[in-house]
Amino acid sequence: MNILVADAVSPAAIAVLQAEPSFNVIVSNKDDFRNHLADANAILVRSAVTVSEDVLDAAPNLKVIGRAGVGVDNVDIPAATARGVVVMNTPGGNAIAVAEHTIAFMLSLARSIPAASASTKSGKWEKKRFLGSELCEKTLGIVGLGNIGMQVATRARPFGMKILAYDPYVASDLAKDRGIEMVELDELFASADYISLHVALTDQTRGMINSESIAKMQDGVRIVNCARGELVNSADLEKALASGKVAGAALDVFETEPPGESPLFQHENLLATPHIGGSTAEAQEKVGIRISEQVRDYLKSGVVMGAVNMPPVSAAQYGQLAPYLRLAENLGSFVAQIADGRLIRIKLTYSGDFGETNSALIRNAALTGLLNRFLEQKANLINASGVAKDRGIGVSETRRGRTHFSDSITVMIETEKGKRQAQGAVFPDGSPRLISIDGFYIEAPLRGDLLFMMNHDVPGVIGRIGEILGGSGVNIADFSLGRLEESGDGPATAVAVIRVDHRIPDDAVETLAGLDAVQVARTVHLG
Repeated sequence: MNILVADAVSPAAIAVLQAEPSFNVIVSNKDDFRNHLADANAILVRSAVTVSEDVLDAAPNLKVIGRAGVGVDNVDIPAATARGVVVMNTPGGNAIAVAEHTIAFMLSLARSIPAASASTKSGKWEKKRFLGSELCEKTLGIVGLGNIGMQVATRARPFGMKILAYDPYVASDLAKDRGIEMVELDELFASADYISLHVALTDQTRGMINSESIAKMQDGVRIVNCARGELVNSADLEKALASGKVAGAALDVFETEPPGESPLFQHENLLATPHIGGSTAEAQEKVGIRISEQVRDYLKSGVVMGAVNMPPVSAAQYGQLAPYLRLAENLGSFVAQIADGRLIRIKLTYSGDFGETNSALIRNAALTGLLNRFLEQKANLINASGVAKDRGIGVSETRRGRTHFSDSITVMIETEKGKRQAQGAVFPDGSPRLISIDGFYIEAPLRGDLLFMMNHDVPGVIGRIGEILGGSGVNIADFSLGRLEESGDGPATAVAVIRVDHRIPDDAVETLAGLDAVQVARTVHLG
């Protein structure tokens, strides 16, 4: 595996990757990393490198992108997902660093520390000019109560601040236990002496600090932004600083970075730092090590943690899910190989209670096995649903109670020539096995090289199958039969799934298909 470190990460993070004998670690930088994209299986970045669509196009072997930090604005997530590339970040890894920077900003705004320091160093002694205020008994409004917002609240409480928070995804009881009152956003704007932003950039949050929201705030409010520059309309903030409506603001992030010259910078009550909220030695080492471990575990074991474009799967969960993922993929591949015609729709049925929290992974596993037999574009656990949607293939899922097999998966596909379906289960030894095909009960291994046959159940068919395969030097490893009784005077219909030791020559398959009693003879290859 070729691991491309395209950005500045800590030496300890690189050491985690170099400790893996199967990894070839390429340490590059933002200027030269493109020279190594063709062979890269993984890329590690911070904020200096943008993983854009053209970068992804130049990295055809890429499996995972690791972002050392929480923000993934510099990664084209839709393009990565379409290509089946996992995008991982490290939420919470720099939470303490950003929270401490936020508190430092609040103290600096309350006591005018930067301006007072500059004045004193210039030879002045302006005690009256720098009359400050206290954080004690002031109200802090936190917008976004995730890892960082919660850490800010934890650190603000000892100052004697009243803490309000707005976050529609946090339960009020959880916040109350931590001394935080959950309120609506307009109430927070109207009540807070200090407002600190800790939300992701979305269509809903973009420009949330603007002339309209500022008008709802009390006079003399102070605003801190250590999240995303685009959350603040800088022109509206500049007018509010000039009018005194906003007594002070502190920004670690900007709409454009670096911001260059800005009208904001003319205001002494505007504090600015160059996006260093998470830049402590401790935080950078922590997020670097964490992302290296996440990338390592994904490449080695399939464990997914911190991914932003697929459900997280811990090592324990992956151990439980892995047999069902293998079953689903092999079922999808099996059905695709015994069907004819253009694919129209797919139906997945889950019996039992396995994988309820990760059904998306099981669905994508089945779609991966199925679509990769129909389409040129390769699908995987990350992009399979998107590939199906883009091709206009309908996908539906249902759950039902347990059958006589405790847990099973059924994959049904409809093509322009009809329907095919197969049901499978994971047996106690962990192996995936067929348990029915098109309503025929049949127990057969779901791996390796198989021959699927459907025929009239008349004497001599099994003997001819053995004769033809033997004559082609093909050894039968397992022979499974199923039979469906038919009404009327005609013979019953039988199906057979035959596992062989190696692939069957095409001429042998043609001979089998040409037998009078045989309706279908189709080879199936499963990994």
